[in-house]
Amino acid sequence: MIRRFTLLAALAVCLLSCGPGSKQTTTTTDSKKIFRLNLTGGLTSLDPAFADQRTNIWATTQLYNGLFSFSEDLHVHPELAENYDISEDGLTYTFKIKENVYFHDDQAFKNGRGRELIADDFVYTFKRLMDPRTASKGSWIFADKVKRGPDGKLADNWVERVEDYKFKITLDRRFPAFLQILAMPFTYVIPKEAVEKYGKDFRKHPIGTGPFMLKTWNEKERLILVKNPKYWKRDVKHVALPYLDAVEVSFIEDKNQAFLSFEKGSLDFLTSISETSRNKILNKDGSIKDDFSGKFVVEKKPYMITEYVGFLLEGTDEKANPLLNKKVRQALSFAINRKNLISFIRNGLGTPGNHGFVPDAISSFDSTQIEGYKINIKKAQELLKEAGYPQGKGFPEVTLNTYTTDKEIGEFLQKQWDENLGIKIKIVTNQFATHKDMVDNAKVSFFRGSWIGDYPDAENFLAMFYSKNLSPAGPNKTHFKDETYDKLFEEAHETDNTFTRYSDYHKMDQIIMDNSPVIVLYYDEVLNLKQKNITGLKTNTMNTLVLEKVDIKSGNDSKGGDSAKSEEKKTAKAE
Repeated sequence: MIRRFTLLAALAVCLLSCGPGSKQTTTTTDSKKIFRLNLTGGLTSLDPAFADQRTNIWATTQLYNGLFSFSEDLHVHPELAENYDISEDGLTYTFKIKENVYFHDDQAFKNGRGRELIADDFVYTFKRLMDPRTASKGSWIFADKVKRGPDGKLADNWVERVEDYKFKITLDRRFPAFLQILAMPFTYVIPKEAVEKYGKDFRKHPIGTGPFMLKTWNEKERLILVKNPKYWKRDVKHVALPYLDAVEVSFIEDKNQAFLSFEKGSLDFLTSISETSRNKILNKDGSIKDDFSGKFVVEKKPYMITEYVGFLLEGTDEKANPLLNKKVRQALSFAINRKNLISFIRNGLGTPGNHGFVPDAISSFDSTQIEGYKINIKKAQELLKEAGYPQGKGFPEVTLNTYTTDKEIGEFLQKQWDENLGIKIKIVTNQFATHKDMVDNAKVSFFRGSWIGDYPDAENFLAMFYSKNLSPAGPNKTHFKDETYDKLFEEAHETDNTFTRYSDYHKMDQIIMDNSPVIVLYYDEVLNLKQKNITGLKTNTMNTLVLEKVDIKSGNDSKGGDSAKSEEKKTAKAE
């Protein structure tokens, strides 16, 4: 409790000086609205060019804005875009941006005061994203779409200023979902001055136009964001946003410990619930147990994410690496009882991955057209025998690389493959950030992975297998290459005919299932917990976290929030 009080004391000081050079009078935290959440997986950067994992995305979303954003129903809505125009040929997009929008105050600017946003900022942001020196893992979103010269290189004028508040982007070919691309965190606008002042340290000195500003970030311990007093948005009653005074983020990696903190009221919001905690909250069919009904708010809905096991398809020596053999990969997939995985490990949370890579949550995509994999032990054993390993004989021990918070699933797969195929699998776990780096840089050949949709179009999932999107610059972590697949991917980009495009998408997803560069395990569901006094926290099937309209009700509406603050006041008096 002493540590908690010390943090609040520090936070009180933070709230007194929201911007550089502020000289507000000291107050207590009693009247301040502080939203507290925990993030697992490791926050690695507050630079939107590196918003390639949920923790980074959730943090940057509070600090920055983009041209567009997604609504609760996943429709694209203008954010910093005042209006826009698309040429008749679908290749030129012209954007008029909002005026009187200012960057956060920071010493990167003259006199420490944030300047007004202009079109040049978007030109700089987008060109920086594509600059190889930035080494952003988001460059792929523009790479195969924007204008190129005769030499195949990016044209200098693929993005260019038109006027102070107007700029345009020219595409190389039509891409109907382009506005959705511009709602991705990779495209959040940043000022050139900040990057020039902080260089690589911009990752921990973020400057945006968003509702909150960075106050402190002690890596792996605590992140504190404070209200941006100059934020440009207001609600429908013209009240300035955000409602919160601060956001306090902890990084407790032990999910059970994080759940206990939530139960005690030390957290207002929790996601990434452990198996043990899910067992306490949910019945095996996924329904909420009576003991927890009404105790706090439990939100469960479809999630635009596919959970999978991936294979690095580099090399040709199948004896040295039997996972390069397609029949082995197919056998491993047929040997998994996904229904039991959902029931016994996930407490009914999620849907078995019996179809393709594109999840059910993409409502425009009919996943039932894809023939995937269901438990078929006989078929699995036949395939393994055809591959030269009858009953697993002669099959070398291989290593499945996963992350600490995914250990239960790894052990479930290990047991399935041992019992059903006679194959021994070694499990190696690392912290998520370490695991992700190893996968992105092709340092492991057999790995657990997840793909969270960046925008609600099947193309976003299928881009993972386009041969020009190889990691680390792109999302193709398996290094899958197929000429037919690439041709379909490119054709789908160029057509305006929705039926033709989705016909191509279905063919592509079937190619993935037939070649098995991945084993689809399940399509997840969101399970979020929040205290009852939290309002305005809305999520969508992308599980986006937007805090600008979140509020904390006064009174004793829940055991969280106010009860925790009362306890903190008692501790303060004792001190």
